[in-house]
Amino acid sequence: MATITRTITVAHSPDSDDAFMFYALAEGKVDTGTLAYRHELQDIETLNQRALRGELEVTAVSIHAFAYLADKYALLPHGASMGDRYGPRLVGRLKRPWSAVKGARIAVPGPLTSAYLALRLFEPDFEPVFYPFDKVEDAVLDGHVDFGLLIHEGQLTYKERDLHLCVDLGEWWHDQTGLPLPLGGNVVRKDLGADLITTVSRHLKASIAYGLKHRRQALDHAMRYARGLERAQADQFVGMYVNEWTLDYGDAGRAAVRLFLQRGVEAGIIPHPVTVEFAD
Repeated sequence: MATITRTITVAHSPDSDDAFMFYALAEGKVDTGTLAYRHELQDIETLNQRALRGELEVTAVSIHAFAYLADKYALLPHGASMGDRYGPRLVGRLKRPWSAVKGARIAVPGPLTSAYLALRLFEPDFEPVFYPFDKVEDAVLDGHVDFGLLIHEGQLTYKERDLHLCVDLGEWWHDQTGLPLPLGGNVVRKDLGADLITTVSRHLKASIAYGLKHRRQALDHAMRYARGLERAQADQFVGMYVNEWTLDYGDAGRAAVRLFLQRGVEAGIIPHPVTVEFAD
């Protein structure tokens, strides 16, 4: 048995898709040699803020947040959550047209989320009210806001609470660009050095590949984090965000990341150009 020489902290959300992605690493299914991995689970906006402070060696972040992290972190070429003609969903108590979004009061799950950037690109004129992602539906139902922007499992379950879809931002983005909507990715701190980054990257990719190959076992693990989803729903949700895009962005995925952030700059939402570096 290899002697552990270093422990790497890997941070990700306590969601079924991230749990699926990191299952093999968390359960010792990947031979990591002399490296050990310590997992920290927090909501994505908290991880975005911690990455801004450079606290985490390897972490999931919103692609929007990467615009403010590119000096310290590089994107790993795998671990992406891409919305391929689907994505964050804007919902309300009543069925309303897209035009109703203009000037509306909208519950949003954090200023650095990709969902927020996508919504600003869709309609820049609205009043954001920031809530924890799991309180957005309640804010809509209680009448505190006109619409709520849903990420995570709420994208599948909003109808169960009699909420109505106004716009699917992933579908809108694809209509605009022909590309998937880049929502989340894994980043690695550049100061780890090229050799260690390459090793970590290989281990994380192996974990994703193992989960996809051993889907039933990985889904069993992911169900611990499914927040009330039935197994079929959790399987659907995992399939939406852990797939071929997750194994590798590919040319289209990389182009989507660059265009998404470029559009944010052009719209004046992101205050500076972003150099997107992948840790290949």
